Amino acid sequence: MAIKGGKQTLSDDVRARLRADILSGRLLPGYRLKFPLLSARYDVSVSVLREALVRLAEQGLVQSEPHQGFVVTPLSRETLGELTDARIELETLVLRRSVVEGDLAWESSLVAAHHTLERTPYTAQGDEDRIDDCWSDAHADFHKALLNGCANRRLLQMALGLRDEAELYRRWSQPLGDEPSRDLAGEHRTLLDAALARDPEASAQALCAHVRHTTELLLVAADRLERQLSHADAQAAGTRGD
Repeated sequence: MAIKGGKQTLSDDVRARLRADILSGRLLPGYRLKFPLLSARYDVSVSVLREALVRLAEQGLVQSEPHQGFVVTPLSRETLGELTDARIELETLVLRRSVVEGDLAWESSLVAAHHTLERTPYTAQGDEDRIDDCWSDAHADFHKALLNGCANRRLLQMALGLRDEAELYRRWSQPLGDEPSRDLAGEHRTLLDAALARDPEASAQALCAHVRHTTELLLVAADRLERQLSHADAQAAGTRGD
């Protein structure tokens, strides 16, 4: 029993380290996760790695390919484009309704959620390439609070579901987006002010700009990653003598 517990603890530790390396961009989207290299990197057995990777696949961070093993979930231009388009259409609709229909309790919860977000560190302590988990939670809570005034709960849940789908892309916007001067705090303040002013059009425009900004950064990153991976594949083929 103790051995099982120890193995589970080791698997959890490796999964956490792999997750941090993926979210920070140290393991790039599309990177093939080769067991010999990972075993040396994390100093664990293949069985422990496989268990950790299966768990990460369930979370959408890696993908299993038949007869090929695992890869970090690729940064798909097509998926990102479709997801952004769907989010903007639905989230702006829900936000407009939220701003019109939200009551005083909604306003209070929105202000409180923004207060928490504003005072939560953006990047993880000791790891400036990775968005802090507490900030991600506060960010999700703020955006949920923005939409939560919508009386139609079906529309609300659909919008929140699309936001959940986009979480991995949002996490990658920090290490891969390459815009250290981005004023995220200012974007969130604009969203808050427009919502509290009960201006549905200004709120929708601010949300649209906020979502598109992240997507544009990642589309540039996708082009850069595609070139890097093509170069790496060419080098590997040359080494093999293909």
